[in-house]
Amino acid sequence: MQLHNLKPAKGSVKKNKRVGRGQGSGRGGTSTRGHNGAQSRSGYSRKKGFEGGGVTLIQRTPKRGFKNINRVEYVPINLTRLEAISEKFGITNITLEALVENGIVKKNDKVKILANGSLTSKLEISAHACSEKAKAAIEAQGGTITLA
Repeated sequence: MQLHNLKPAKGSVKKNKRVGRGQGSGRGGTSTRGHNGAQSRSGYSRKKGFEGGGVTLIQRTPKRGFKNINRVEYVPINLTRLEAISEKFGITNITLEALVENGIVKKNDKVKILANGSLTSKLEISAHACSEKAKAAIEAQGGTITLA
């Protein structure tokens, strides 16, 4: 095998369809677009979910339930995870900035401390929300929780 006799695999290279190059090419005239209508014109783009003017699938399927637009989504962090974060990064003052800096939560996330697991060390914690049991467990170890 040498450079001058290299070829692409059979069937892997196809010629482009050249449209609008005269009647002799077989693809002249309307250039494979048919006659008239939106699809024959330049700049046409079909809307997502369009089904030829009929009622679309999204409109046919029943809608159920209620989505509260005022809902506040929290990222839950349990006491066990707080303990692990404290040991891994060697910090006792766990703030929102520290959580973002270490890649535990994103910048705009709201954090809620939950009481799953147990806490063995004294921690100073800053969060957006905290459950009553978690607050009791943190304060039982001599730590503090401040809500931002």
